[in-house]
Amino acid sequence: MALDKTFDPAAREAAIYAAWEQVGAFKAGAGKRREETFTIMLPPPNVTGALHVGHAFNHTLMDILTRWKRMQGYDTLWQPGLDHAGIATQLVVEKQLAAAQQPGRADLGRHAFIAKIWEWKAQSGGTIEDQARRLGDSMDWERSAFTMSGAESAPESEKHGNFHDAVLKVFIDMYNKGLIYRGKRLVNWDPHFETAISDLEVENIEVDGHMWHFKYPLAGGATYTYVEKDEDGTVLFEEERDYISIATTRPETMLGDGAVAVHPDDARYTAIVGKLCEIPVGPKDQRRLVPIITDEYPDMTFGSGAVKITGAHDFNDYQVAKRGGIPMYALMDTKGRMRADGRPYDEEAATAQAIAIGKESFDEARIAGMNLVPEAYRGFDRFEAREMVIADITAEGLAVMTVATDPRLGKAAIKAPVAPEEGGEARTEDQELVPLVEAKKIMQPFGDRSGVVIEPALTDQWFVDTSQIVGPALDAVRDGRTKIIPESGEKVYYHWLENIEPWCISRQLWWGHQIPVWYGLDLGVADEHNTSGDLDEVDLMTLLIDGGMLHRDDVMHCGVDLESIKSAFVFDNADIPSPLSHAKVVEVSNRAEAIQRFSESLAEYNVSQDPTHLEYPVWRDPDVLDTWFSSGLWPFGTLGWPEQTPELAKYFPGDVLITGQDILFFWVARMMMMSLAVTDEIPFHTVYLHQLVRDAKGEKMSKTRGNVIDPLAMIDLYGADALRFNNASMAAIGGALKINEDRIKGYRNFGTKLWNAARFAEMNDVFTFTAPREYGVPHATQTVNRWIIGETAKVRAEVDAALAAYRFNDAANALYTFVWGKVCDWYVEFSKPLLLDGVDAEKLETQRTMAWVLEQCFTLLHPFMPFITEELWALTGTRDQMLALTPWPEYLTDALVDPAAQAEMDWTISLIDGVRSARAQMNVPAGLKIDVLRIEADADAQRAEANNLPMIRRLARIENIDPADQVPKGSLTVAVKGATFALPLAGLIDVDAEKDRLAKGLLKLEKEIKGLAGRAYNPKFAESAPPEVVAETKQNLADREAEAEQLKTALARLAEID
Repeated sequence: MALDKTFDPAAREAAIYAAWEQVGAFKAGAGKRREETFTIMLPPPNVTGALHVGHAFNHTLMDILTRWKRMQGYDTLWQPGLDHAGIATQLVVEKQLAAAQQPGRADLGRHAFIAKIWEWKAQSGGTIEDQARRLGDSMDWERSAFTMSGAESAPESEKHGNFHDAVLKVFIDMYNKGLIYRGKRLVNWDPHFETAISDLEVENIEVDGHMWHFKYPLAGGATYTYVEKDEDGTVLFEEERDYISIATTRPETMLGDGAVAVHPDDARYTAIVGKLCEIPVGPKDQRRLVPIITDEYPDMTFGSGAVKITGAHDFNDYQVAKRGGIPMYALMDTKGRMRADGRPYDEEAATAQAIAIGKESFDEARIAGMNLVPEAYRGFDRFEAREMVIADITAEGLAVMTVATDPRLGKAAIKAPVAPEEGGEARTEDQELVPLVEAKKIMQPFGDRSGVVIEPALTDQWFVDTSQIVGPALDAVRDGRTKIIPESGEKVYYHWLENIEPWCISRQLWWGHQIPVWYGLDLGVADEHNTSGDLDEVDLMTLLIDGGMLHRDDVMHCGVDLESIKSAFVFDNADIPSPLSHAKVVEVSNRAEAIQRFSESLAEYNVSQDPTHLEYPVWRDPDVLDTWFSSGLWPFGTLGWPEQTPELAKYFPGDVLITGQDILFFWVARMMMMSLAVTDEIPFHTVYLHQLVRDAKGEKMSKTRGNVIDPLAMIDLYGADALRFNNASMAAIGGALKINEDRIKGYRNFGTKLWNAARFAEMNDVFTFTAPREYGVPHATQTVNRWIIGETAKVRAEVDAALAAYRFNDAANALYTFVWGKVCDWYVEFSKPLLLDGVDAEKLETQRTMAWVLEQCFTLLHPFMPFITEELWALTGTRDQMLALTPWPEYLTDALVDPAAQAEMDWTISLIDGVRSARAQMNVPAGLKIDVLRIEADADAQRAEANNLPMIRRLARIENIDPADQVPKGSLTVAVKGATFALPLAGLIDVDAEKDRLAKGLLKLEKEIKGLAGRAYNPKFAESAPPEVVAETKQNLADREAEAEQLKTALARLAEID
């Protein structure tokens, strides 16, 4: 079949991919010729996701490795799948329901809403997998996993899977071992979704903010002398104060203050440490007093040096409160509004005051139930409450004041007024002074999906006790069982895991693996061993009145379902009065319903005395597990675990995980910890980390900047092969990733170059008269054929070594240089005389060699550019199988390299290149044939020149090569191994014009060199810039300096011409 003029990716790529799938080219074990396995687990993208440049980049690298290993005969599996993405999926479906004007999540209820999510997944949940096919991903799609497969809510139509079983088993086992627990900690809280979120889901953005300065009056009217000094101890300011000044960016949280902290070395406040101060907000009669304490956290040079400690609403304050045993009062509800529950404020404030002065003790549960928001603020949005608090404090005169011209006020500061003695109006003190509200840039945390300001919140959550499972994950990297590339990634890995906090794994969502824990009421009564065995009215009242079940902690049990743990609840109640100890365990939706149901049951029993009516209600934890919990099980959960499947035995542990360095902690660390904790095996042997893919200027891509590159748009324009090869070529270990559309376009031209070479071969009957696979490595007598066979063997070894070391860019660049330069340029040109004018034997040998060489090009390039190479493979011969399953040419070894042929051809190419470069440098007309002088040449050089003279003359546009004893003035020299040649310039060019052109070019270069040198040798630049940017700058400087030297040499030669 004749080759078309060009390869049309838009017309052919989908058909080629369909053909791969039809023959099962990507199934686990396809093409297997050895027992060794190679496994890559695709880090599961969100089910809501679309292919972005980061995906396209690391998918390309994974596919290169997979195709390479498959062609080498390994039993290969690239495991695909999707993460159920709790928040993202709920958001998508909620928006879809709103757009269709259907009932929302709250109206539908949990069961119906989850059913809507499954419906959405069936219709739209595979988008990113279809897009990955367009990139050429060779995953075993029939094995595609889903982190919610096998869930109770999954419809019958959903593909069968058991990932849910794996998640529940791991949770239950870890819970029973004490590795998972429920506790109260500060978390990132998203008020829009009403759930805790991970750090990865928080986007910190610099915004214009304010810092309000307020006075906290000292208790009992106490005073102290406040003194500020400079570094030399000179007194700058001194005054008597009856307050301590506090600066805060969040006045609404003052209501929950538990203390004021100063640094232990801050002499300004030594006299008042241990005293009490008054929170300046709320009803005057119920103002709370909090202690002034010392802690290392406050910065003496920032603000006033005194910090209010609100442990329930600030991560730093939380640590101080934990160290100091300070109560942490939560002020807001799940929607970010000031709490409206609990007892009246005056009662709560009195209790808090008793705790503050040590009259009453407290525990976590007691503090959690207290609401210290005054009635005037209850129920208001947190930002509305902020304005109210500021106004109330200011009205009472407890705002720190400053002159209206204070530059700290930012834009609110006024220009200095004209003094009265200079004609200005007199101003009162009230006009001169204003509240001190500093205008400051602050980092504000936002939910990356909700866009709402995140609230640090002290909530009950489920945690993995990472301190008990982190050790093996650290040891595995330290002892080399798992290697992280680049090495800098290991340092980050160690730092994170050595300082790891408990891992919050619960989310207040509906979509996800519901936590397998059930709660029941604590029915213990004062007389648990009622000797009569009767439940009398006294016992009944004890359960219901203050101090009974309504105010106790619940009991809980963990199991795969309620049936598996009913007996545990029965056992809990074994010692309570009969017949309540034999009450029937029933499931209800929540604690409130349980209390109501149980109370009704007791009331009915009290009347009927029929024990069969007694019920003990239990309810399931409504939270779901964080998606990162299930992702942590991905390396083995996708292979059938907890069942001991053949796939699990064969493909686990895996070989390599490729992912972005920014989520090292979220995927790599969790997969390492969980795999070792659950299976006692590492999940993979190698972790390859790459940087964020940025635009051509190194800027982070964003829609607001308008610099986002859509990989699918690039595929539409230039084909998947061009994008893939670009991705591989920029994949230097640890290097900056700058994607450039012009480079992608250039690699499309690279594919066209290969296609044109194949067309040239076709037009010269290369594929008609030979059967390359049948003949194997062709026997060659012609120097150019022996040379190209050796070059092919060398590049195969170079590509293998680079891929084995994960140097994708080196492999790509080696192939580019070989295919474009040595094959499509030099070999095609050198072969023309043999194909067109050679005797039959020479022609046949060259046809066979060219067919073989092109076949090796298709094969070696296939992992990088699978579509065009598969097409060329099919169109240039009758094949037993598709190229994707064709054996890798491991028989290409150094034994095929012919040193003599290589030396001769290298010499010939270097001479032609040298002459071409000299001509281009001096603007010698391209079509003009010139005379060249041979100044000296050894025997090898003379032999190479003689053997290849026609090609040298034709390709370098040389009329004659004549001997000469010396280099004439005004000549450029070309040095090659064992020889020197000269190009006389007189009469060939406009000397004055060339001098002017080169001088201008040199001047421009010198300016550029000066700028680069200023950066490269600036110590501050070297310290602050990323290492790759410093290295790039120095390399650019060296390149420009070399160019400048060439121009100076050329100008010197031109100066010799009269």
